[in-house]
This record gives sequence, structure tokens and C-alpha cells, in this order.
Amino acid sequence: MPIFGVVSQEARGHVVTAILIAMVAMLFTAVSYGRMARAFPSAGSAYAYVTNALHPGLGYLTGWSITMDYLLNPIICAVWCSKAAGNFFPYIPFPVLAVGFAIGFTVLNLRGVETSARVNEWMAVGMGAVILIFLVYAVRYLTQQHLGAADLLRPFYDPRTFSISRLSSGTAIAVLTYIGFDGVSTLSEEVENPKRNIMLATVLTCLITGVLSTVEVYAAQLIWPDFRSYPDVDTAFVHVAGRAGGPLLFSLLNFTLLVATIGSGFTAQMGAARLLYGMGREDALPRRFFGTLDPVTRIPRNNVLFSGALAAVGALVLSFELGAELLNFGAFIAFMGVNAAAFVYYYAGRRERSFSYAAVPIAGFTVCCYIWLNLSWTAKLAGTLWLLAGLAYGWWRGKLRRRK
Repeated sequence: MPIFGVVSQEARGHVVTAILIAMVAMLFTAVSYGRMARAFPSAGSAYAYVTNALHPGLGYLTGWSITMDYLLNPIICAVWCSKAAGNFFPYIPFPVLAVGFAIGFTVLNLRGVETSARVNEWMAVGMGAVILIFLVYAVRYLTQQHLGAADLLRPFYDPRTFSISRLSSGTAIAVLTYIGFDGVSTLSEEVENPKRNIMLATVLTCLITGVLSTVEVYAAQLIWPDFRSYPDVDTAFVHVAGRAGGPLLFSLLNFTLLVATIGSGFTAQMGAARLLYGMGREDALPRRFFGTLDPVTRIPRNNVLFSGALAAVGALVLSFELGAELLNFGAFIAFMGVNAAAFVYYYAGRRERSFSYAAVPIAGFTVCCYIWLNLSWTAKLAGTLWLLAGLAYGWWRGKLRRRK
């Protein structure tokens, strides 16, 4: 919902199509994640998969790339939460709210994975109820309109505004809908029966997200078909809700998106802490700090505190727009790496020679590469600088050479 307006303008009204294309890419990649988690149930996730299946140097660069994504996610969540909360409490300065949300994410994660899971369960129930309320109002509003077959098909394809290049650019942003699904694999060392459940959880997360998102944006585009006339692009979906259900639904959805972003923030921070732990345990990062667990809670406390401090500082200096643009750069390098690792480990390594073990990772790699190439030049430039810094650090630490 938060990126609806941006994707709508970039893809010229084809948000539904962009969401569905992105879902196909993520489903292929989710299967590759699940298969690699079956072979290497490690907290290091993409880093561990590429390291073990391809090369430690490539694994290090993959881990370095996805680290940027994981560390940026709590930052932009803190920024967005602070701005949304400022609508309710305009007298509280933005820096106070930003630091407060970063501290809140950290406190929740320091209480352990079970606490985070319980909080997420209750938030999922509440947000699911709001989605149903929105859809009820949407159906009631649309039944009062006179929509023909062309109107009902226009969210999928509008010949007046369709453009492959604009749809590709919109899809590159729409993928943010799914970013974070790979965080499931960072919990391979906590979950029961990881060889089965990581695959199911990863694929179902992508599938359910895609189906719900498609239904939501389809209704939104029917309610507000002119993508050029949103009062505010960043909060376009909230205005759509206001048109369908009035001020009450406007406020309810605005509050719900704030809560949803809080959930995204502390969940992303958990994934970042686990990824840093996986790299620290392998000494790709200083092991003494990043590769340790709290003896009581069994969580990487140092990493939670580190990512929390970074979120607090980053929220004060980084804009939401720039942070969101950078997220996909590192994520898609990791996605391509995991697809390549799945192909090499299973099919090229002759562990599984069936068609799907070749087709799925190849399709996932190809679609992810296409979307990655359609990212903005700003994201590519900043991401390349991050990679160069990682290369320099890895060469200095000797992490780019093959190890036993």
C-alpha cells in the first residue's frame, strides 16, 4: 500500500501487472531459497548458500550486498514511521520520533525471537482485519459505479498508457512489496524442521503477499483510475481509502500503515542481526563482535544493538526516497546469487537432475537480472560504491580468496 502511488505513476497505472510480474520473479527465487535452506540451514542465508555452493569470495560479496539491504530497511522504516506519527503528534520533533522508533525496534528484538513472533502474529491479525474492512468499502463503492468490461480490465492493461519500459521501471519498484521474504531463511537455526518449513514459509510468504497485494491494488485502481491526480503520491492509497470509505477509513488505514511499518522495521532488524551473525561466525566480519550470541536469550545481541544504533543515526541523515531506491540493489544481487547457487549445487552438481532444478533457478536469475538492470542510475551508482568498499575491505581481510 505505501508504494502504490509511486508505482502507479512510474508504470502509468499498471500497478496490478507490475505486482504480478514481481511475484513471478520472487516465487522462482523463493523456491531457490527453500532448496538451499534444505541443504545449508544456516543463519547466514544468501551469504552461506553462495559461499558453500559457488565460492567464498562470491559469498562474501553476496553477504556484503544483502547487508546493505538489511541495514537500510530498519532505517527507512524508522523514517516513514516518524513522518506518519508526526501526522498524529505534530508537536514532537522528527529526530525524537526517529530515535524513539529505532530504540523500539531494538528493544523488541532484544527480548528474543519468540516475543517478535507473538507481536507479529497480533499485528498480522489486526492488519488482516483492516484489509477486509477496506475491501468491503471498496466493493460497496464500486457497485455504485457503472463499470464496463474495459474499465475492469484497465488495471491490467490500458492501451492508452502502456509502455514496456515504464512497466519495467514500475516493476523494479513494485518488488519492494516482497522485499524481506528472504529473511525467513535467516531463521533456519530457530525453526522446527527447517528442511521442510523454510521452503513452505518462504514460498507461501511470496504467494500470499502477491495475491493480497493484487486484490488491494486492483480495487484501488478501479476506485481511483487517474494515476495523475493523487493529492500526495507517497500516501496515495490512503486517499483511495478516503474516497471509498470517508474520513474514518482514511484515518484507520493511515494508522494501520504506521503499525505495519513498525512491524517491518523490527522484523528487518532481526534479519539484519542474523545475517551479520552468520557472516561474523564465518569471520567474514570481525568474529569477536559479530559472531557471538547472548548466553541467555541466544540472540546476537551485539548485532541487534549495532543495527539499532545505525537505524537511529541513519534515520536522521537519510531520506526515505533514497533509502528505498538503494534497497533493491543489494537484494537483487543476493537473489541472483542464490539462484545461481541453487543451479550449481543441485543441477550442475548432479544432486538433482530433474527439469525443475534447472529451469527454476535459471528463470529466477533471468527475471531478477532484468529487474535489477531497470533500477535507477542513482541506486546503481550508490550500490556500486558500497560494493567497491566491500571489495576493498574483503581484500584487506583476505576474504576474497578461497579458504578450506
